[in-house]
Amino acid sequence: MSFNFDGDKYQKASKHQKEWGTEIIAELKLNGNEAILDLGCGDGVLTHHLAQLVPNGKVLGIDASIGMIETAKQKSGQNLSFALMDIITIDFTNEFDIIFSNAALHWVKDHKSLLARCKKALKLNGVIRWSFGGYGNCSNLNEALITAIEMPEYKKLFVGFEWPWYMPDKDEYAELVRCESFRECEISLDNADRHFANSEELIKWIDQPCIVPFLDYIGKEKTKNEFRYTVITKMLEKTLCNDNTYFETFRRMNLMAVK
Repeated sequence: MSFNFDGDKYQKASKHQKEWGTEIIAELKLNGNEAILDLGCGDGVLTHHLAQLVPNGKVLGIDASIGMIETAKQKSGQNLSFALMDIITIDFTNEFDIIFSNAALHWVKDHKSLLARCKKALKLNGVIRWSFGGYGNCSNLNEALITAIEMPEYKKLFVGFEWPWYMPDKDEYAELVRCESFRECEISLDNADRHFANSEELIKWIDQPCIVPFLDYIGKEKTKNEFRYTVITKMLEKTLCNDNTYFETFRRMNLMAVK
C-alpha cells in the first residue's frame, strides 16, 4: 500500500520525527564520500542534512507519495536527488554505503522482501540504519482509531479495510533480520515517548500523516470530516496532561546491520 501525503503540511507537523532522525544521523560515521539511500524520505529535510555531510558522495531520497516528493525536490542539489518510488520495489545492486530510514518503514508491510532488497543494494560492508514504529507505538492513537471504526455510523464503511502499519516486537523483527545473515547486527525497541506542546501541534500530527489512510477509505467528504472530528476529539480527551500538553507513546524499532 502507498498513500499520498501533503509534504508541506508534514514538514510543519513532524517535529518529533525530525528529532529522532537527527539523532540517528549524528551516530553515523561518515567520511564525506558515501553513497546514501534514504527510504521514505518524506519532505526531504533529513535527506538534505545527509547530503551536506557527504559533499563528495551522493544521496538519493525515495518516497511513494507524490506530495512528499514534490516538497522534497525543492531541496535537490549537486549531490542530492529525489525519486518517486515505492520502497518495496527498489532494485539496486551493490550501490550504497548506507541505507538510512527514519519514521517511515512501519508503512511497509513486507519487511522480509525489504530486507533482502536492501542487502542486495548495499556495497560490501555497507550499513543499514533504520528507525521506525515498533510494538506499542502510538497506543493512544491506535485506540482512538479502533474505537471510532467500531462505532455504528462508521463500522460499515471500513469493511475490508487493511490496517496501514506494521509495528513488530523485537523478537519478531530479529528473526526476520537473522534470515538475511548480516555480518553484524544490532536491534533494539526503544522508548521515545513525546509530549505535544498544545492541541494544534497534536492535531497537525494526526492530520499528516496518521489519519490519511482512514480518510482515503471513506467516500463522502462530509463523513470524512465527521470521522476526523471523532478521532481528534477522542485523542484530545485521552492524551491531555495536567500541564496542558498532550502525551503519546512512541516506540522505535532501531536496526543497525552491516553487510
